[in-house]
Amino acid sequence: QAQLRASGGGLVQAGGSLRLSCVASGRTFSRQTMGWFRQAPGPEREYVAAITPDHTTYYGDSVKGRFTISRNNAINTVYLQMNALKPEDTAVYYCNFVELNDIGYRVLEDWGQGTLVTVSS
Repeated sequence: QAQLRASGGGLVQAGGSLRLSCVASGRTFSRQTMGWFRQAPGPEREYVAAITPDHTTYYGDSVKGRFTISRNNAINTVYLQMNALKPEDTAVYYCNFVELNDIGYRVLEDWGQGTLVTVSS
């Protein structure tokens, strides 16, 4: 059974930076595309970024140029460096194993522990 544990969230002022980490297990990490998602109050979970096994990266429009996704296969960890944070980035952030396809992506596991990011204005 997969385990996904995000950490690194906190309270930061607008314009500041945070680095999130997510340790993932239950699949062969080095062969899996990993994604970051976020959920602000409300029903929808928003796609943020993804990174393939060969380190190709993709970003949602709202974070392009501000966020950077990376991974360390040796320790089964995916990172999200968040710069120039805005109040609208406030959300609980999650990672997951994903499958990218022609129409978007598919999340492969149940959601694990997220980490709360709060950006004050």
